[in-house]
Amino acid sequence: MRLLLLVLLIALCLSALERPGVEFRIFQFPPDRIPRIDGKTDDWELVPAGYAIGTNELRETVSGLGDRHDFRDLDVKVRVGWVKGMNRLYFLYEAFDNYWDFSRLDLHNDIFELVVDGDLSGGPFIKQMHPNKLEIGEAHQRFHGVHAQNYHIFTPARDKDWTMVWGCQPWIKQLPYANAAYNYAFQPGESGKLTLEFWITPFDFAAYEGPERSVESKLEENKVIGMSWSVLDYDDVNASKYRGFWNLSHKTTMYGNASDLVAFRLMPMEKELRKPVEADWSFRVLDGERRIVAFRDDSHGAIERWKWDFGDGTSSTERNPVHRYAKGGEFIVTLEVSGPAGKDRRAKVWDVVLP
Repeated sequence: MRLLLLVLLIALCLSALERPGVEFRIFQFPPDRIPRIDGKTDDWELVPAGYAIGTNELRETVSGLGDRHDFRDLDVKVRVGWVKGMNRLYFLYEAFDNYWDFSRLDLHNDIFELVVDGDLSGGPFIKQMHPNKLEIGEAHQRFHGVHAQNYHIFTPARDKDWTMVWGCQPWIKQLPYANAAYNYAFQPGESGKLTLEFWITPFDFAAYEGPERSVESKLEENKVIGMSWSVLDYDDVNASKYRGFWNLSHKTTMYGNASDLVAFRLMPMEKELRKPVEADWSFRVLDGERRIVAFRDDSHGAIERWKWDFGDGTSSTERNPVHRYAKGGEFIVTLEVSGPAGKDRRAKVWDVVLP
């Protein structure tokens, strides 16, 4: 019954997002191939082409152009990645524009606007959309960008921060919560290709007061998050408004309402990037006084046999055993797994320590 309720809850959350039935993928990088933030594309060559999200997925929702794309005017490609165990989203943004506008120090700048809702909380998240009548300063500090975050990323940034965080917590655009690098060879008003590489940390709760009161979004395999982006294209330094608002959600208000985002799934690692069989495990102390420990198999591959060595002279062939240690100590625990594709083992030295 509880499982059914959970499935229904997830289904309701996903149905609340824009573009029902559409789900984009976030590539999982191996831990030894994490992208360097240097504005180069070589670290992303291992990402399959199917992960790239191009101009054809965007729709212009302000000027009335719809999905009539002129790739000679603007053409973009975005790839998104993550690393298991790290609450970071990595981005590679590649764009060709026939007129790059970035000579001014205000918001008049070609912009890649990114919105992330790491826990699918949904709903409005900018002060202008607050459901109650609050004084604007109070709404800013308590509400703006707290449960979902909006980044106005300048493409490129010249003589200013790489992004404006449209919220009450500008600290999230700085290390250790974000980093960015550009690669381009054009001047304002010229055409050319831009490469932008960056990562951000999504937050379930990003407080005005700082990271001490904030909660990072926990990124886990197969988790679905809400995300969308738009490309604000200026083509005239004297224009009062951008020429195009091309967005992935196909709904303009994606910039301030997390229910108008799109589903993105944190994918498992591609099978070509890992061994056929990989042993791994975790544990939890259920009762420290009685020294009862629950062990969980976290191995990968087609596995048929498990052999646990608990480090105290006892063993088990269960997949997820619960073990009671007769006495305390510092233990070396080993799991050996095997299946049709081979075998592997993983030992952890003194992770399990009991009084």
